[in-house]
Amino acid sequence: MARKGKMLEREINSSYLGETMTLKIYLPEAFSPLYKYHICIMQDGNDYYQLGRVATVSDQLHDEAEIENTIFVGIHYKDRYDRLNKYHPSGEQYESYCHFTMKEVVPLLDDFLPTYHMGGARGLMGDSLAGTFALLLAIKYPNTFGKVIIQSPLVDDIVLSLVDKATNIQALDIYHTIGLAETSVQTTKEPDVDFLTPNRKLKELLDQKGLTYHYKEIPDGEHTWKYWQQDMKHALKTIFTD
Repeated sequence: MARKGKMLEREINSSYLGETMTLKIYLPEAFSPLYKYHICIMQDGNDYYQLGRVATVSDQLHDEAEIENTIFVGIHYKDRYDRLNKYHPSGEQYESYCHFTMKEVVPLLDDFLPTYHMGGARGLMGDSLAGTFALLLAIKYPNTFGKVIIQSPLVDDIVLSLVDKATNIQALDIYHTIGLAETSVQTTKEPDVDFLTPNRKLKELLDQKGLTYHYKEIPDGEHTWKYWQQDMKHALKTIFTD
């Protein structure tokens, strides 16, 4: 099925990362500079477009007026080791990648797109380790990113500690899913990782933070795009509908 919207690419010669990063930006079919738009920034960007079918889902939801005017922005990784270095809080490039997203990506988008220039209209979305990054960046900069979609995030003691210590995040709106079959997941660092138990611990912490929080356990859900894609419409409608 042909996409109705328009895909743009922008490159950033990142001073924080010392490399050129590509943003893939999907504008809805009825895009006009006369209107203001929400922004959804996705790590694992190519995966979200190809496996998550975000562009197609965006077309459908905009056609049916089921989400606010939203522009999707995908940022991808080189390989699984590059992904680990940039997305995990103990990764060598994690802090640099946070600065890249906050101080280079956001200003570029606000400069050439008709955005609201406010946290409540900016979202972050990620699966697995990309979801970890989305969550932690939002709690670090809650005034810049007000909406978060995390699909089966990797949660360890470092993540739980950072969330536990987070303050002034009551304005965040978070959508969080985990599959009930995610009890033995193969990761870059180690095999047979239980995602379900620590995600439930994360839920307990987020429940105490006084924010808007949507938590969903997916029956039979495994750590695969099959389940994340199936939930995409619901996730986007939950977060990007006023």
